[in-house]
Amino acid sequence: MRNKKPVKKSPKPIVTVIDWKSGPVVNGDTSVEREVLGNTAEVRYALCDDEADFNKDICESDVILLWQNANVTEDGISRLKKCRTIVRNGVGYDSVDIAAAGRAGISVCNVPDYGTEEVADHAIALTLALTRQLFPLDAEAKSLGWKLHTAHKIRRLRELTFAIVGLGRIGTAVALRAKALGLQVVFYDPYVSNGVEKAIGIRRVRSLDVLLKQADVLTLHTPLTAETRYLIGARELALMKPTAYVVNTSRGPVIEKRAIFDALRKGKLWGAALDVVEDEPLRTKEEAATPNLIVTCHAAFCSVEAKEEMRRTAARITRQAVLFEPLDNLVNGQFLRK
Repeated sequence: MRNKKPVKKSPKPIVTVIDWKSGPVVNGDTSVEREVLGNTAEVRYALCDDEADFNKDICESDVILLWQNANVTEDGISRLKKCRTIVRNGVGYDSVDIAAAGRAGISVCNVPDYGTEEVADHAIALTLALTRQLFPLDAEAKSLGWKLHTAHKIRRLRELTFAIVGLGRIGTAVALRAKALGLQVVFYDPYVSNGVEKAIGIRRVRSLDVLLKQADVLTLHTPLTAETRYLIGARELALMKPTAYVVNTSRGPVIEKRAIFDALRKGKLWGAALDVVEDEPLRTKEEAATPNLIVTCHAAFCSVEAKEEMRRTAARITRQAVLFEPLDNLVNGQFLRK
């Protein structure tokens, strides 16, 4: 009996992990992704600052696992000939044109449920740094001074109205932490169901302007969308008390940078603590010298544990895409062509 010719197996789907060339996060280490994906896919690694860096291998990927700072526009999407899913390795997905991806039949997913604890802790840490004037006191003590020059800005927490914009996962975690510290917690979020405030024991207002006028500390926890870009600008800041503090651990362009820096320079706010900044990082020495400003390096999400959780979740969704399973955290379902 004549031997049959061996059947040539189809190649495995290609998953490309795209890291940031200017500051790689995993620096070539794809061990977590390979462990989760197992033998379901071939895992490749690429460094890109933007879609202009997409080479032939990337454009032939079946699934792309995308770290931060690589913007993918309609032009870049049109070059992804085989791609069926882009997994954004993080919460924000504003770097991807999700409508264009949908029209091209490409699903886009994110990882919204990692690092909740870290961002909430960071927002509270920044709040404490402002209300207890930690950095000015540190600088004064190290200059061999001991006169408490900023004593008039140090506040008792339980007397303060802690105003939250956005009561999603992180906003809720922040609210619970603030309550435990004795802050008077109030929030604005037009998309949250009625009664949530009763469930966690905080107060709700139905207008952003009303919230701003009450706030002693304003903290922002919204995604960056067309609706939330410049949600806080000169008009909104002018509604706030001149003794108020602003905290942002969401996305930089939710606050107009020029407006908040101008308010700080003119003494219209007592201070701001920003983990994220429009057009980050800071661009000039003048920006860095803005008075009463604390800036951290878009690091609120960061911890050893959070990074591991994020990578495993993104890899799990990538595995779902490879195996044609239902996708978790799909963000562009309304745009996908039928």
